[in-house]
Formats: sequence, structure tokens, C-alpha cells
Amino acid sequence: MFDVIIAGCGPTGAMLAGELRLHDVRVLVLEKDTEPASFVRIVGLHIRSIELMAMRGLLERVLERGRKRPAGAYFAAIDKPAPPGLDTAHAYLLGIPQPVIVQLLEDHAIALGAEVRHGCAVTGLEQDDEGVTVELADGERLRARYAVGCDGARSTVRKLLGVGFPGEPARNDTLMGEMKVGVPPAEIAARTRGIGLRLALRPFGDGAYQVIVPAAEVSDRAEPPTLADFRNQLRAIVGTDFGVHSPRWMSRFGDATRLAERYRIGRVLLAGDAAHIHPPTGGQGLNLGVQDAVNLGWKLAAQIRGWAPDQLLDSYHAERRPVAADVLDNTRAQMELLSPGPGPQAVRRLLTELMDFDEVNRHLLEKISAIGVRYDLGAGPDLVGRRLPDTEVRSGRLYRLLHRGRGLLLDRTERLTVGGWADRVDHLADPTAALDVVAVLLRPDGHVAWVGDNQRDLDDRLARWFGRPTT
Repeated sequence: MFDVIIAGCGPTGAMLAGELRLHDVRVLVLEKDTEPASFVRIVGLHIRSIELMAMRGLLERVLERGRKRPAGAYFAAIDKPAPPGLDTAHAYLLGIPQPVIVQLLEDHAIALGAEVRHGCAVTGLEQDDEGVTVELADGERLRARYAVGCDGARSTVRKLLGVGFPGEPARNDTLMGEMKVGVPPAEIAARTRGIGLRLALRPFGDGAYQVIVPAAEVSDRAEPPTLADFRNQLRAIVGTDFGVHSPRWMSRFGDATRLAERYRIGRVLLAGDAAHIHPPTGGQGLNLGVQDAVNLGWKLAAQIRGWAPDQLLDSYHAERRPVAADVLDNTRAQMELLSPGPGPQAVRRLLTELMDFDEVNRHLLEKISAIGVRYDLGAGPDLVGRRLPDTEVRSGRLYRLLHRGRGLLLDRTERLTVGGWADRVDHLADPTAALDVVAVLLRPDGHVAWVGDNQRDLDDRLARWFGRPTT
């Protein structure tokens, strides 16, 4: 019997498997595909996801395979640079092929002891008071204490649970791919200038271009588009297909927005695209799923290891669903700003002017990059509920202390203690730490659970997030 079965080994499922293994949870990951996707889509890791990679000791490996780009121009592709003084040590976007980040996260989980099986499609799911029975396409039945559906927008787990997935269906489809062109850059610039915001040809290196063009109609996105689809649409809109050829990958996306009504039903939970879908404007989808996994991992592990306080596992739904709802809203807004109509374009021009104010630009960038997320953890200073940046401490950088996925008391007073929680929470007494407060308690996901200098208050907060102390 496994502790947790995860359906889906994309970025969310692989990241969650690694998070659980940090706490010695026995994990099985089931992936229906036998081979990685044949196309190589470049995705962007935003600041918060880059920080999470640093927290788990993965950043060096990710940086080796990615390409840094300046932060900024995220919101509806409005071309504004990042505001000065972003509160992060990682103020950049990292472009990386999606199969590469998936493989890196899967290798990380396997190295920590997770078991991953490819070519195993989940077809059935039953749960009782003791656990969950998962049935595979070949009839095999597996047993676990908990299960998590990380199996994408068409999630079988979500459908088997009967969880509602309300929202708006797609009204528009867009074709996106990487391919080579047969004309010089000057001709591309001249022919596309002023055509429309949902059409773009951007150089991507090695002679390839990222090509984005509206699709002819809304159709089944399970079927990838063809090169002929790109050529036909480019001719219809621009009057030429620019001689596009040799595609590296091609895909189709819509502007549907849907959000699961519940992230947890008994012993089964949902994460990533299984819980939320939205247009890819701003490049938030993969990042949102990875951040789901880091929020859920330590809480589910605590439940399995037996030290979770009441309502800890339910706080996953309470914290992450509002974040997803906000992403759905901002992607809806961005899609409107990308519409060619005179009304949306008037609003776009006005917002472009407003983003010249650093406060507006900063707010939108922090929203897209998720460094502005603040969980409602109750009364306290504004820092409570926010993530703590990778600040300097005596031993180097703060995030190096979070590699094991444990809580952390960062204590400038040198007189506080984690006492009976030392098996779950590390303690660094460092009066030199670059903090604006005297002490903070960090959860394993890097969010601040407490600020202060009173031991009794600290003990109360330790009990709230880390259960009863060990005698």
C-alpha cells in the first residue's frame, strides 16, 4: 500500500512527488503517456517558481537548461520594463523547454525515492475511510491512503470525483508554434505592423520564430494543428504565409476559464490544471501548478506522518483556490486587452499610460509573477502570509536552509526556541540576518506564519501549523 498515488507526471505531479518524498512519504506517480510530448514548447518560469526551485536546491540545474530574460512586459504583452527594486534575488523570467523542466522535476523526485510508472492510465477511483483504490486501464488495482489528481485540464480524477468545473467555454482559439520562415526579418516587421494583437512572429534564436495567429474556429484542442493551418490563417490575415516551414512544435489554445468547486473530496485532492484552466496570457499556468504542489506537499505529508493539526490539509483549498481565481480574472482581463475592438483598445491605451507609474507596473508584475500572493493567515503584521525573499543570512542565502522542506525559525534575538517542534522546524539564531523584523517563522513553502519576539506567541503559532510538540 502506498501513502499517496499521484495521477499525472507533468510539472505539478513531479514537483508534488518530490515534496512528499522530502518527508519520507511513499509515493507512486502514474503517467498515462509512455513517451514525452513530441513537440518542445518553451515555457517561462516566473519569479516565484524560480524562488521555489532555489528553496529545494534545484535552481542550478534549471538555470543550466534555461535562458534568462528580463522581467517585464508580462501583462497583456504591454511593453513596460520591470519597475526598479523588485523584492527578490531573482528578477528575471527563465525560458525553458517544457519537457526539460518536467524531466528535471521527475528525476529529482525519483532521486528522492518516488516511484514513477509511465503508460499507466487511471480509469477508476473509489475511496473509503481507510484509503483510496485506483484502477488502471489494464485492470490493475492499487491502494493508497490518499490520491492526488495532477492529470491536466481533462482530468480523469476530477471527473471520477464528480467535482464541478464551472466557468466559461472557449470563445476564441489561437495557434501557436515555433518554425522557420522564408523571408527576411524586415519583411515580417513591415507586414505585421498594426495587424492585431493576437498575431505575432517573434525571433526565437537558431533561425526559428514563435508564430502566433488566430485560429479559424474553436475546435477540439486534443488534435494538434497542422502547418497548413498556420499557412492558411497567415494568408487570410496578412496576405502571406511568410514561407513558414520546418515546425519544431505546434499547438492550439483557447480562452476557456474554469475553476474546480473543491480541491479536496475526502482522501482525494486536485492540483494544477486538474483544478483550474485559463488562457496562457502572462504564462502563468505551469507556474500556478508548481506553486500548488509546494503548498500541498508538506500539508499532505503532515497528515500522513500523523502530526498535522486540525484543518491543515483543508487550508490547501482555502489558500490556493483564491489564488487560482485571481489568475482566472487577470487572464480574462488580458484577453480583453488583446481584443482588436475599439473599446478594448481604448482601455489598453489607458492602462499603458497608467503603467508608467511604478506602483501600477509593480502591482501587475507581482500579480503575474506570484510574488505578491498573501495568504489569509489571520491577524498580524502585513508580512504574515507573504513569502519571504531569499535574504542574506550568516550562512549565505536563506533559501539554502529550506532544501529539506521543513519549517524554519529565523531568529535575530538569539533567545527564542522551537522546543518540541525541532523534528519539524529548524532554527537559525542569527542577529546579522537581513530582516526588518526581529524574528519570523517560515512554513516549508517559504510563507511567513509568525512575526514577533514573544516565545508564548511563537509556541501558539508553532502548534497551529506544526501540530503538537514532541514530548
